[in-house]
Order: sequence, then structure tokens, then C-alpha cells
Amino acid sequence: MTQQKQNGNIIAIITMIFLFGMIAFVTNLAAPMGIVLKNQFEVSNALGMLGNLGNFIAYAVMGIPSGILLTRVGYKKTALIAVAIGFIGVGVQYLSGHASDSSAFPVYLCGAFISGFSMCLLNTVVNPMLNKLGGEGNKGNQLIQVGGSFNSVMATITPMFVGILIAGSVEKATISQIFPVMYTAMAVFAFAFFVLLFVHIPEPSQTKSSESIGTLMKGALKFRHFVLGAVAIFVYVGVEVGVPGTLNLFLTDPIEKGGAGISSTIAGFVVGTYWLLMLIGRLLGASLGAKISSRVMMIFTSGLGLILVLLAIFSSTGTLVNLPVLQQSATGGLSFGMAEVPVNAMYLVLVGLCTSIMWGGIFNLAVEGLGKYLSAASGLFMVLVCGGGILPVIQGWLADVAGFMNSYWVIIIALAYLFYYGVIGCKNVNKDIPVD
Repeated sequence: MTQQKQNGNIIAIITMIFLFGMIAFVTNLAAPMGIVLKNQFEVSNALGMLGNLGNFIAYAVMGIPSGILLTRVGYKKTALIAVAIGFIGVGVQYLSGHASDSSAFPVYLCGAFISGFSMCLLNTVVNPMLNKLGGEGNKGNQLIQVGGSFNSVMATITPMFVGILIAGSVEKATISQIFPVMYTAMAVFAFAFFVLLFVHIPEPSQTKSSESIGTLMKGALKFRHFVLGAVAIFVYVGVEVGVPGTLNLFLTDPIEKGGAGISSTIAGFVVGTYWLLMLIGRLLGASLGAKISSRVMMIFTSGLGLILVLLAIFSSTGTLVNLPVLQQSATGGLSFGMAEVPVNAMYLVLVGLCTSIMWGGIFNLAVEGLGKYLSAASGLFMVLVCGGGILPVIQGWLADVAGFMNSYWVIIIALAYLFYYGVIGCKNVNKDIPVD
């Protein structure tokens, strides 16, 4: 019986880690899909990012309800619901490739919105489930780090995968070319559903509170450093998504339209490098976390990010550097090699090292000293993840109006706020409020 339980736990752990990766895989599909939407439907950069907006705006709608659902039906059932919704969401995106020209765009946006519901629910479930399955404590945390690393790996692969699939004429890219990505996502969701259905998974213990969720939320909002931290999360996710998303559009747009005129395969691997550097940054952050405070990390990374984005804005797009990427040869095959890209792209890719540790840093600083208000604060944080959809659309609009590099002033303002939060905003000035 003990051996059966251990085997079941191993299968459940592997499934949770795959779901951790699926959060990144499905979420990061939205930004490179902007290239497809932009060209297939001949829309602006801002409208091309609407799929990304649909995915993230779901967090604003489902952030608090997902926490309520979790307390009512438990972690396993919430995970099953999330996986089923994820399958439906990707399935609707797939159907958009078969829809008529007049309805394909709204059908895809509907699918992206449904997928966002799933990602929000999964985000509330996967971390505590991995922690419980690992036995909590250090082992549980270790499993979460493994899941986070796989999340980064999938984030790296997604834009590369899309770039390979639409290799050739970007102007002729269509949703149907991305079907293999959608098949993969639906297969993983289907597999995960049946594993979760039949494998026993222990429910993480939950601390019950006599106070209503509304009362706890109002209590959390009395803390200035939490309110400013919630805004910081909104801003941060916008930076994390906006930097590579707009970079992909810039690299693949024709030179006469202000882009770099680079093939989608090369562009996908350049953008994938941003997510790879996020993985490296997370590993470095985990190893240095015991020695360097979250506040110092926030100040350093936001300051460095400001410098890198300013360099990207003020550098000439005609200045080229060599980056190692996957290229398509004259015979149609794929091979690794050095490709010339604008130096702006190199600076923006390096921003991935800066954004890598910001989520954990902001969360730790914002919830410090909240006590009984911590759970409610976490739900509010999930709502503010919608910044990952809103800021990129604003940046896309500015790219249409003022050019790609000028659109990064949105990122500059966001990073300046994060720098302010690390220096001043994160200080708890409400220590007199009782939290027991």
C-alpha cells in the first residue's frame, strides 16, 4: 500500500510539474501569436496584442473567485476544473483556424480569454500542491523550484516553436500554421486531467479564518507597502510580457514599416533567449536569496533594467550584433549559427536577467508583516496579474503611433516605478495595525 502511494505521488508530482510548464506554454503562446493575428487579419500592433490581453484580463475576473473556489471544493477538484477549462480554451483557439475570415479573430480572442481562466486557476493550485506532495518544508520548496525551472524552459521553447512553424513569409502566417502547438497543449491537458482524476493527491491544509474574505481584503488594503506592491505586480507583469512581445513584432516587421525584417525563426529564438535568461536569473536568484535581501535585488535589477532599455531606445537600429540562433538554410533545413540582429534586440533580451527575480521579490516585500491578511492579499495579487495584458496593448498602440523603440518608454516608466518601490515604497509604515 505504501509503495502504491509513493508511485501515485511520483505520478502526481510529474503531472504538477508539467502543469507548471503548461502555464508558461499557453500564456507565452499569446505574444508570438500577435505576429500571426497582425498579418492574417491585417490589424495594428495594438490589436495584434489583444490575444495577450484576453489571456491576462481573465486574471482580473478570476483572481478572487479562484481563491473562493479553492476553499469550497479543494485543490484536486480545482485543478481538474482548471485543466478542463484549459483544454476548452486551447480547443476554441484551434477552432478559430477553421472559422470564417469574419469570425476567426473574435473566436481566437474568446479562446485566449478562456485559457486565461485556466491559467489563473492553475496558478492558485500548482504551488501549494507541489509543496504538499514534496512533504512541505525544504523538500516541498525544492519541488516548487523544479516546477519553476520547467516553467521557464517552456517559456523559452514557445516563441521558438512558433517561429519555426511560421518560418518563411511572415506576411502569410495564419492560425492554422500554429495547430501543432495547440495539439500539444490539448494532449497534455487531456493527459493531466485523467492522471489527476485517478491518482490520490493529499489536500494541503488550509487555515480557517472567522473573518469574511471581504473584511480580510479591506484589512490588507490598509497597508501602504502592500497597495504599492500590488501596483508593482501589475507593472512588473506588464514589463515581463511587453519587452519580449513587442521585440518579436519589431524583429519580424518589414524594414519599411520600422521593423528589422528578420525571419520568424530567428526572431523566435532571439525572443526565446530572453526567457532562457529569465531561467538563468531565477537559478542565480535562488542561490543568492539567502545572502542578498529582496529589497537589494529589486533595486539592482530594476536599475539595471532601466539602463538596458534606455540603451535599446537610444541605440541605432542599423547597428548590428551577432547572436547565436536557429536559422533556416537555403534548402529549408534548420541549423544553429550566428545571425545579425539590431543591437537594440541584444539589450532588450538581457532585460530577462532583470525580470527573472522580480515576482518573488515584490511578493516578499509586499506581504511582509500582513499576518492573517496574507491569503486575501495573495488573491488580490492574482487579480493584478492582468497588467501583463494591459501594458503590452498600450505599448503596442504607442508602437503604431511613434515606432517600436519609442514604445519602450512605457517600459521605462514601469521600471522607474519598480525602482521607486524597491527604494521607498516597500517600507512597512503601518506596523501599528494588528495582524493576529
